[in-house]
Amino acid sequence: MSITPLPERRRLSPEESRDAALEAARAILIEAGPQAVTLKAVAARIGRTHANLLHHFGSAAGLQRALARSLAETVCTRIATLITEARADQSQRSEDKPRQVVDLAFDAFDKSGAGALASWMILSGNEDALDPILETIHQLVDQIAEVEGEESSVELREDTLSLVLMAMGDALLGEPLAKSLGLPRGAAREIALRQLIASPRFEKMWG
Repeated sequence: MSITPLPERRRLSPEESRDAALEAARAILIEAGPQAVTLKAVAARIGRTHANLLHHFGSAAGLQRALARSLAETVCTRIATLITEARADQSQRSEDKPRQVVDLAFDAFDKSGAGALASWMILSGNEDALDPILETIHQLVDQIAEVEGEESSVELREDTLSLVLMAMGDALLGEPLAKSLGLPRGAAREIALRQLIASPRFEKMWG
């Protein structure tokens, strides 16, 4: 697939150049899949040189790890915001915010391509492929645990483990598996939502 370069841009700072590269990589991931996220493709998309991106990321694997971290940080930041808003806004139905969290997690691995990216990186021999995603999720869990108290940490980690595994599995096999079982495409999301609402921590976090 050919990558259409953007018009020539002004000189960017190192941070701006890196951010632009990650945005371009995110777009390419969604448009063409993880195998298309290369230094050459991203450089062409933003009108920069291969050497410029090599300086920022070191390699294609480095670019992909940075992209995985960026995707995870975006989702985790939005989840943390949703939890904060849920506590402040008692007018919403109790399941609305948890549903948004489930949708964020599932969309991150499916529509945003994080699941396919992680799988591609692992199959390509990048054994540390999941580290950026895992580290970011761990930080979110620790952040929430600081507010909720250490006694809630185990339940929180269990909820997170279940949700992430279901979201990633659904991104990779959800559609064909649901079809083979005669279930609607969104069945896994509904199961994840029911599990989250049934969690012992639900009332404390969302109530």
